[in-house]
Amino acid sequence: MNKIKDNNNEAVIYCRVSSAAQVAKGHGNTSQRTRCEEFARMKGYTVVRCFEDAAVSGGVIDRPGMLDLLAYLRARRRQGDTVVLIDDISRLARDIKAHLELRSAISEVGGRLESPSIEFGEDSDSILVENLLASVSQHQRQKNTEQVYNRQKARLMNGYWTFSRPMGYRYEHKPGQGKMLMRDEPLASIIAEGMEGFARGRFQSQAEVKRFFESFPDFPKTRFGTVTNENVNRILTRVLYAGYLERPQWGVKLTKALHAPLVSLETFERIQTRLKEGARTPARADLNESFPLRGFVSCGDCEKPLTACWSKSKTGKKHPYYMCFNKECVSNRKSIPRAKLEEEFEKMLASIEPAPVMVDLLKAMIAKAWANQKDRNAALRRSITAKVAESEKQITTLLDRIMEATSTAVIARYEQRISELEREKLILAERMDTEGKPIKSKQQVFELALRFMSSPCSIWKNGSFEHKIMVQKLAFLERPCFSKTEGFRTPKTTLPFKVLERIQRPFKGMAESEGFEPSIRFPVYSLSRGAPSAT
Repeated sequence: MNKIKDNNNEAVIYCRVSSAAQVAKGHGNTSQRTRCEEFARMKGYTVVRCFEDAAVSGGVIDRPGMLDLLAYLRARRRQGDTVVLIDDISRLARDIKAHLELRSAISEVGGRLESPSIEFGEDSDSILVENLLASVSQHQRQKNTEQVYNRQKARLMNGYWTFSRPMGYRYEHKPGQGKMLMRDEPLASIIAEGMEGFARGRFQSQAEVKRFFESFPDFPKTRFGTVTNENVNRILTRVLYAGYLERPQWGVKLTKALHAPLVSLETFERIQTRLKEGARTPARADLNESFPLRGFVSCGDCEKPLTACWSKSKTGKKHPYYMCFNKECVSNRKSIPRAKLEEEFEKMLASIEPAPVMVDLLKAMIAKAWANQKDRNAALRRSITAKVAESEKQITTLLDRIMEATSTAVIARYEQRISELEREKLILAERMDTEGKPIKSKQQVFELALRFMSSPCSIWKNGSFEHKIMVQKLAFLERPCFSKTEGFRTPKTTLPFKVLERIQRPFKGMAESEGFEPSIRFPVYSLSRGAPSAT
């Protein structure tokens, strides 16, 4: 055994805690240091330094506190060996291999381990006891890991999320249930609207979802005021937001969670389908409130999307223009004042607005459809029940085939198909619970649709930038073409506007042309009786 040279019996202390909670609550390092200081006083040592590693788990020598300790011992080696005090053998390492490596590293730079819990020595009996204690510490660490894993897996299987909370949720302690995920408003509603919008086509790309999130001051952003693409993708691909959880690497299949979902599983699956298909329209970084028609209106000569820019006059004043940048077009770089183009666009929107009598007819049609929804829901529930039964039958058949199969590839394919069927069953079960149970009244459901159908021009003029984009997507099938000489051509509108336009033709004094197709009897709104009639 090496003797300590005359160095005023100086000693240093090494402390380590592996949990951030211990650091936050002030436990661990303080008590370790106190025990070591008391031991040093009893032995007559003078403690000159204390090295700490806080919230450090794992690692061997590459710990900040341990590296500082070794550097300190190396610098003082010529002055004699230095006592290194540790509270317990587990504070050095909880793995026998790491323990031996650290013990050797400390010894090589002139350190000698001592502890109030164990007597270190170089004889065979002392080394045996030391190794046994290090092995016990390693076993405890492994056992703790197994227990944590088993408990987390059990809670996952029972529907509780056990890892870091996702954006839009917060943890709250519930008596008898422990920590549970709860909606964190207003973030939860913002995320739900973004996911619903992407699933239903309101947002055509992840870039549009990103811009939507960035429009809310409450949404977490980087120091540059932006939302990362990684966060957007994580939100759109986490089944946790649909009220389900899974952990394939732990053998936990898709399981119904106990926290409140932000969207339905059906909506989530629609999002995954859209992500696989890719964005339907290119993401444009230059979309802004200054030019809402940029990239939407086409040039009347070449049918390429118009772009836009600001032009500076000789006086230094900036003027906004739309223009075509197609070099092969006769209108290349011929500017169109923003005010003129947007005024013509408003006139075109006003021209496709249905007459007030048609809006009343639409309301009557919606009321009748709402009244008939109950019968349709009952039929839909019967259809869903039949589909669930069919899925269960297919699963049973596949399980029988797995028992007979010998090929690993075939078995893997059967298992994949069973997983897909189980997922379909969950979606069908969710639809079974929600069909026939409207979460909103008829007025709430159709108010925005009626407002849009009755006056898209008003929404365009008075709405936000998001509303302007919505009007473009919901009112037109294709980009409208604009010519500097002829104005806007007849646009191709979406189905609702087409139907209303055909129905209201009699009110405009327009006759159906004979000879091209059989005469159609359109319903006409009776002003005297307040209900549709045939004409």
